[in-house]
Amino acid sequence: MAGRLANRHNQPKETVKIKIRKNDTVKVIAGRDKGKVGRVLEVNRETGRVLVEGVMMSKKHVRPNPQRGVKGGIAERESTIHASNVMIVTSDGKTSRIGSRVDTVGGKTRRVRIATKTGETLDKK
Repeated sequence: MAGRLANRHNQPKETVKIKIRKNDTVKVIAGRDKGKVGRVLEVNRETGRVLVEGVMMSKKHVRPNPQRGVKGGIAERESTIHASNVMIVTSDGKTSRIGSRVDTVGGKTRRVRIATKTGETLDKK
């Protein structure tokens, strides 16, 4: 029985479907940084979290390392926030959920992301 349980934990985790992408502008809708707007720096689909510029700042004590040119002290850096706590910001500054639509451009069909509130296309291509 113990072997069977150990195998279950060794399997790869299922990735989370996140509609937010890198370089999207998002607004935090929950948590201690509620109301802040920032750009997405990184999306982690294994944990379902995103790294947003200027949001969830944490302090880290850094030891000086002259070889790497690191100055010691207290450094501030962003930490991740759950993807459910952010919403995409459209070009007119409104927050919206993300949907998708299939567009046909020159004979090619392509799925594009749209803002459900305004119908605006979010993909730049």
